[in-house]
Amino acid sequence: MNRATTLPPTRRLRADAARNQQRIVEAARELFADHGLEITLDDVAERAGVGVGTVYRRFANKKELISEVFQQHLDEFAETAEECVGHPDPWQGLVQFFEYACRHMATNRGFSEVMLEFEDDLEQFTLVRDRIKPVVARIIDRAREAGALQPDVVASDFFAMIHMVDGLAEFARPVNDQVWRRYMALVLNGVRTELVPRQPLSVPPLNDGEVECAKTAICTPRRR
Repeated sequence: MNRATTLPPTRRLRADAARNQQRIVEAARELFADHGLEITLDDVAERAGVGVGTVYRRFANKKELISEVFQQHLDEFAETAEECVGHPDPWQGLVQFFEYACRHMATNRGFSEVMLEFEDDLEQFTLVRDRIKPVVARIIDRAREAGALQPDVVASDFFAMIHMVDGLAEFARPVNDQVWRRYMALVLNGVRTELVPRQPLSVPPLNDGEVECAKTAICTPRRR
């Protein structure tokens, strides 16, 4: 009799714990994207709507929470790459994944910082390499074999191209958070062959005022 009355509350507690963990991780993803790794676990608790003690029961420190967020990003990158390698049009598969990667980097301030946080964690970076790199190489190979990609472009160029766009996105973020799309198109136009159409430059460039404001924003912290 007593056992029957105690089982449902136990199940509810487990469900509550699972929901709380999901809320904590989602809050951390949002905060890392907007503010980078400078946030605290108190910030995460406030955004998630839970007590800070609840956060510490699930994650002993911020690095554990960062690791969970990093793993989610990794899973999403891998799943997207696997979808794109199966695209019936090899060039569009490359474009689709390149746009996904550039958008993810450009709109998520914390992602590149998370990568740096695990710079010395060989296990995490081996996981990235072993899961993502072969799929990206296949995306590149398919586009090249279809005659859509210049023959000397390789997978390591693809990662460099993403970081080129991300560098511009980081510079322009304080004044224009969409101009990275213009430079994504320019990069793709630089590696395509004549068998595929040019990517349209649908976003205008930064104007002189925006360039000066971006320079000021990026230099100000250095003078403090």
